[in-house]
Amino acid sequence: MPGKAARFRALHEGAGAFILPNPWDAGTARILAALGFPALATTSAGMDFSHGVMEGRTSREGLLAHCAGIVAATELPVSADLENGLGDSPESAAETIRAAAAIGLAGGSLEDHTGRRDAPIYEFTLAVERIAAAVEARRALAEDFVLTARAENFLWARPDLDDTIARLQAFEAAGADVLYAPGLPDIAAVRTVCAAVSKPVNVVIGIGATRFTLAELAEAGVKRVSIGSTLARLAYGSFARAAREMQATGRFDFAADAMGFAELESFFTPPPAD
Repeated sequence: MPGKAARFRALHEGAGAFILPNPWDAGTARILAALGFPALATTSAGMDFSHGVMEGRTSREGLLAHCAGIVAATELPVSADLENGLGDSPESAAETIRAAAAIGLAGGSLEDHTGRRDAPIYEFTLAVERIAAAVEARRALAEDFVLTARAENFLWARPDLDDTIARLQAFEAAGADVLYAPGLPDIAAVRTVCAAVSKPVNVVIGIGATRFTLAELAEAGVKRVSIGSTLARLAYGSFARAAREMQATGRFDFAADAMGFAELESFFTPPPAD
């Protein structure tokens, strides 16, 4: 069987679009694998929430350890949300890719978001240099690794589609394998981005009020659809609603919606021995 990264790359080369769901711990990774999804991606926000901290507060060491736990939980290829990597410099971007590959990840994304609210987006040249360094590191790896480059303008009050496209085109020219601009406002913007580049495009569902179907996104030219922290937020929302209900009313009607033990444990049954 081909390696995980080779299988992950092949998904981007096949016909149509595919869903890349985002577990936030080993248990949810195993559930998604059991349901038949072909690959998984981590969610940095979901990771942070599972650690009981606000988004962006998990250390880089903690992020890599979390990703390693997801990788160990399943035989599926896993791509990681590596945020802005292990630092700001091109050298740190390269170090991030080497560290990600070393824990068995099949791919990962690097953002042009700095992590600083006062200056949230890397200057254009530095952003491109970071991706170029990551590509160089990827090419030096013994195994394949699918590198996704992210342009974060629309998440940080910079709804500039022209600049976003210019960044994605520069990331493509630098050698990125997949291009990703989270937060695009409508299907017309998605279609414009897909037409402007030749590499596979990832679109995330669950940010803002915009909703598209897989068929609509495929028709627009999208190859890969992720959902970021949406499943995690859905689970935490259900938990909080149930907790508020029992606190406010003393009733436990929500228990009727809980998954039964047998069904839940069926996701975690070890595979039969060869």
